[in-house]
Amino acid sequence: MFLQQLINGLMLGSTYSLLAIGYALVSGVLDLVHIAHGEVFMLGAFIGLQLVLFAKVNFFVAMLGAMTATLVLGIFIERAAFRPLQKGDFLSPLISTLGVALILQEFARNVFGAHPVGFPASFQIKSYQLGFLTVSTLHLIIIGLAFAMMAALHLFLTRTTFGLATRATAENALTARFMGINVNVVVVATFAIASAMAGAAGVLLGLAYNAITPVMGTQIGLKALAIIVLGGFGNITGAMAGGIILGLLEVMSVAYVSSTYRDAFSFGIIMLILIIRPTGLFGHRVHSEQ
Repeated sequence: MFLQQLINGLMLGSTYSLLAIGYALVSGVLDLVHIAHGEVFMLGAFIGLQLVLFAKVNFFVAMLGAMTATLVLGIFIERAAFRPLQKGDFLSPLISTLGVALILQEFARNVFGAHPVGFPASFQIKSYQLGFLTVSTLHLIIIGLAFAMMAALHLFLTRTTFGLATRATAENALTARFMGINVNVVVVATFAIASAMAGAAGVLLGLAYNAITPVMGTQIGLKALAIIVLGGFGNITGAMAGGIILGLLEVMSVAYVSSTYRDAFSFGIIMLILIIRPTGLFGHRVHSEQ
């Protein structure tokens, strides 16, 4: 029973981590919270579903299509909602992306409808019984892809020149400019990568729970915000770990406490952790100068 819930928690938590990483990337580079990031996640789920329904592509092609579409959307949001307000106070981008979030949510509601939809029956998953443990291809696909993308991002940030430029910008944007780094390009790339990962998370979570709605971005987005606070504001490793922790807490609370108090139990534990360690599990990042 415990091992089964552990696998379920890893599956859920890994998708949370992908979404939270996007928040952490943007907040790390700009010291701002991207309110519309949850809606990018939601549109990724819908785009992947539409590709399956109408283009008749397989799941992996649908996910790549969703990532490409959300990547482009992320670039548009940066150019339209963030860049014109860079010299304003910190509330201006928050209000701007809140507006973007509402626009995207209304767009999804009018185009795709307000009722929950899911992937077709052709995407039914095979299950394998290993003693008391049930492992499905769904578990393997979601956990495998999520961890592969997180590993790829870690290698990109730590082993490539552009990744090092991104980390330098996150530490101090002004110093990065003096070192010859094109900060505007780094910011655009950050939005693009974060949005692509949100799109992937949307497809994976949509496949896992088969209930895609226009409001799912708000619900999951709030959890992702809690995750980056838990892991440490702007900390990529903290976002990865925080997502896994929240996923495990939710699944374990349903299994051993009550599904009615799932969110209350999970966020209660997070509050206790933050009371003990206010800066998050992985400390805090030095704020950059814009």
